[in-house]
Amino acid sequence: MRLRHRSEDGLTLVELIVTVAILAILASAAVPVARFQVKREKERELHYDLWQMRAAIDAYKDAADRGAFQTKLDSQGYPPDLETLVNGVDVQGKKVRFLRRIPVDPMTNSTDWGLRSMQDDPDSDSWGGQSVFDVYTKSDGTALDGTKYKDW
Repeated sequence: MRLRHRSEDGLTLVELIVTVAILAILASAAVPVARFQVKREKERELHYDLWQMRAAIDAYKDAADRGAFQTKLDSQGYPPDLETLVNGVDVQGKKVRFLRRIPVDPMTNSTDWGLRSMQDDPDSDSWGGQSVFDVYTKSDGTALDGTKYKDW
């Protein structure tokens, strides 16, 4: 029979501490990468939502300019609000919708978007209420590229 030495029975305390320390260092390096990925995905979603709403505003304006439906004179052919894009307008007896739903702002988790009309200043944060010329997020955050989200 062979006798085992006590040092060969398992991991020593030093080996266990070194292993836990290495795992902690690797985990601490993974957390910022994961946060970076989450922020980048939210920014990608914000870009897409803004593009989708702006395309719907442009489609509404194009249809109004072609005379497909009547608009208010002071609106200059832009929709009165975002709900009009979702609810649609009657065009020759058919309901035409320009947007399926108002997207949720990924930065504020709300459907409350900032709106601008033609009569508003380009840098204004308050909407005059005449029509919707542009949309922006109400988030005060800064993007990964250093720009403000509300300036997109």
